[in-house]
Amino acid sequence: MADIKLTAYNVKTKEKGVEIKDAVITKTARGGYMAQGNDGKGNKLTTMLNEEKALGAIKAGIAKQGW
Repeated sequence: MADIKLTAYNVKTKEKGVEIKDAVITKTARGGYMAQGNDGKGNKLTTMLNEEKALGAIKAGIAKQGW
């Protein structure tokens, strides 16, 4: 788990596996985890995560905790 990379699908450019920059992880109403950020080019990115990956990214300093 040392090398965690948060990636998402970019709806605007239809690219898969785009790395999320300035990620903030939030909890959904149903208890899931979501990472929101941007691709560095002004496009917003959002992806769903499992608890292990979400908390691992926060611990590794890749993302900020948003709750």
